Parts: sequence; C-alpha cells; structure tokens
Amino acid sequence: MKHISVITGGGSGIGLAAAKYIGTTNHVIVVGRTVSKLEAAIEELKGLGISAESFPCDASNRESVRKLAKYAASCGTVKSVVHAAGMSPHMAGAEMLFRVNAMSCIYINEEFAKVMDPGGCIIDISSMSAYMMPEEHLPVADYNLSLTDAQAFEETILARLKQVPENMAANFAYAISKNFIVWYAKRSSYLCGKKGIRVLSVSPGTFATPMGDLEGEEAAGIAKQGSLGRVGDPEEIAVLLNFLVSKAASYLTGTDILCDGGAIAGMLYAQGGR
Repeated sequence: MKHISVITGGGSGIGLAAAKYIGTTNHVIVVGRTVSKLEAAIEELKGLGISAESFPCDASNRESVRKLAKYAASCGTVKSVVHAAGMSPHMAGAEMLFRVNAMSCIYINEEFAKVMDPGGCIIDISSMSAYMMPEEHLPVADYNLSLTDAQAFEETILARLKQVPENMAANFAYAISKNFIVWYAKRSSYLCGKKGIRVLSVSPGTFATPMGDLEGEEAAGIAKQGSLGRVGDPEEIAVLLNFLVSKAASYLTGTDILCDGGAIAGMLYAQGGR
C-alpha cells in the first residue's frame, strides 16, 4: 500500500519545508485552513516531483480532524503525522490560540492513533517558548485532565486565561499551549507505544518563516543571543523531522527535541545558569 505522511500547517514555513523532505519517500497530504496556501504548496511540491495532495482541515475541531484521519487511512498506510499547525500571539487572541495549539494536539494524536499501524510516528510541534516560563507559573496540575476529559481540560484552562489581564492573555495562552504540547506528547508516547506508534515533540526556535517574520525583532533578538547567534533556516528543521519519522529513529519516542540554535542555552547562560 501507499505510504502516507500527513503534515498539518503544511501550506508554508516548517510544515512545507518538512513536506519537501518527507515527500521523497511518502505520499504527502498537506493540511491547513487556507485553501489558497494549500494550492500554492501543492504546486510547489509537485514541481519538485513529490506526490502530494491537500486536505482542508481545522485542527482545532475534533470532527474535522476525525475526517482527516479517516481520509488519510483510506489513501494507504499512514506512516507519519507532523502536526506543525499553530498560531502565535501576533495571530490570534488567547482563546483561539489555546484551541489551535493545544486542543488540536489532543485531537490529532487521539484520532490518528486510531488509524495508524505499528511503526508509525506522530510529531507534535511545540516551541522554545515551552521552556521560557517557570513551571510554577503554569497550570501543569491541570494537564492530566486532557487524558480523561478533553472538554473539561479546555474549559479549565480557558477559565484560567480569563483571569489574566487582557494585554497579557495571548502570550500566557501561547506559553501554556506550547508547554502543554511537550507534556502531552510524552504521555501520548506511552499510550500510543502500546500500539507500536512513536510520539515525539519538537520545539523550534526562531526560523526564517512567515510566522517567524510576524514575531519580529524580539524573537530574532533571542535567536541572535543564543549559542549560534542566528535565526534558523527551515531546511535545518525539515531534515530533523524527516529523520525522526524514519526507521533510523525507530527507538526514539517520548521526548522533546529543542531545535533552537542554542537560544534557550543562551538565555540560561545570561541568567547565570539557572
């Protein structure tokens, strides 16, 4: 059967870069909400000789994700899912940010675990922001709800966000959602591991992508103060993602890979090694 790789947020940035590598050995289904971006991505991928198609999907809606998983499975054997769809504080308010970043992770992992065979791999894309807020300021104690009652988890976190001053809520929602992704991927790896499915998270730093451009000089400044002193090229993380979904990484699961050019290391150094 045809080997399928599903890449959310595949219309641009890290998702599209990953599709160019993963697509050399798999049929790629590029997923997103903006049809025009998906069409442009497919044209570019096919121009490179990659077997690809698009599927519009709102990953923050479980039913939409369920339809995506069902369709992907009907096309062949789903070998990998790279969940790169997400939003930054410059793109949406706190509530939407949390739903798109965190709730989508739950839906993607749960629904694709139902249709994937042993040997498959799910990668949830987080952010170096997962490491930037002290854990005591994050509602980590509420994360366990996500494993038993996703709706209750959503309602609990959204209620917390409403208590945050409006001018700070989006940034707080972003930090929570990205920290949660790292946490959730580890728990998913245990649950999915019983089915022979690997689950990892990858936390990118600042890359030269449309989202990176939206983050502006602040994000670029953090990157430039890091170990390598520069912003990353999307190809540098695409190569990593291609390796992680391959058989060569078959014993790697349940961990987060921080791919940030040493930005977090630079911050820790500046803070005296905290």
